[in-house]
Amino acid sequence: MTRFEFQVEANFAKTRLEDYLCEKFPHLSKMYLRELIKEAKCEVNGIAENRGRKLRLGDFIEIEADLQRETAMMPQAIPLEIVFEDEEIIVIHKPAGMLVHPTHRDKNGTLLNALSYHLNSRFQIPNSKLEERGSTNLESKVVRPGLIHRLDKQTSGLMVVAKTARAHRILAAHFQKKRVEKKYLALVEGIVEADSGTIVAPIGRFAEIKYWNVKEDGKHSETRFRVKKRDADSTLLELEPVTGRTNQLRIHCAFIGHPIVGDTARGGREFRRLCLHAYKLSFWHPNGNERMEFEQFSGFV
Repeated sequence: MTRFEFQVEANFAKTRLEDYLCEKFPHLSKMYLRELIKEAKCEVNGIAENRGRKLRLGDFIEIEADLQRETAMMPQAIPLEIVFEDEEIIVIHKPAGMLVHPTHRDKNGTLLNALSYHLNSRFQIPNSKLEERGSTNLESKVVRPGLIHRLDKQTSGLMVVAKTARAHRILAAHFQKKRVEKKYLALVEGIVEADSGTIVAPIGRFAEIKYWNVKEDGKHSETRFRVKKRDADSTLLELEPVTGRTNQLRIHCAFIGHPIVGDTARGGREFRRLCLHAYKLSFWHPNGNERMEFEQFSGFV
């Protein structure tokens, strides 16, 4: 752990403590910085504050941080399929098989690694320089990709990622208030007879086997479906998650007896990929005056 000291500059007045630290430590994950604040390893004018504390000009900040900590923000030159980009957001198509963010097992090759490189390719900071940057001379223009929603590793499709703290807060609020429309295409086993309907089944985690599934005491979960096409032994469905539980679409399809093709863990046949694709994404731009709508289809359709 290394101790750092900062004095808040005029351009950071009224900035939240969490956002200020993200600016000063661009290659440390937001989760780690939140952990430091929660553990009282960050003080403002000698007092341990919460992450939302609004800073004032001249505030004195002391923090202990480990710059060698593994971070999801380490840039890697991985190709991205960019659908739209401006100063505040980027919409990308995530391929099947790519993790959204690093885990304890997989620390490289993720969407966040790729975004960190793409958004900061003009001013990459070598690893050997991170220690040097861990001082009051940490001014940088590093863009920190802000995840607002996620897709499973095996699910492909559209995602919107924030490029500013302001955009992240606004879009996160829109997701919570259900002002965002997300629709998926799923190729499922068998013939779904009803043209449309709603699947309601509680989802929970079976801790002993580390498995998510329909569970009597689970959380309320709801999915709308509509048949797009019927084939001899499969059905193409449009799925709209009303709630957002872990593995909800895969679980609900299996629950009604029509597991998704490629979802072998839940009864689907083996296939080159999981046939689940987030094909439609609609949301209000953080500027508040433009409704953004995107559609992109997948190779299995």
